Amino acid sequence: MWQKIMKIPRKAAGKVAETVIALKNDERGLSGVVVAILLILVAVLAIVLIWGFLSGWLQELWEQITGRAGGIS
Repeated sequence: MWQKIMKIPRKAAGKVAETVIALKNDERGLSGVVVAILLILVAVLAIVLIWGFLSGWLQELWEQITGRAGGIS
């Protein structure tokens, strides 16, 4: 039983290696991978730009909230 359990990581590594080799050799899938990576990059850049625009406003709003909270007590 223990030998079967020890073979599982080797089988999994073999499957991953086969999948990577198949993806590397499959020219049809490369364009999809490239598009996915570019979409992820565009999404990250959009989030960074939105955060850059909103961070000043959010900081000012937070200062107003915390300033008024001191006056409550």
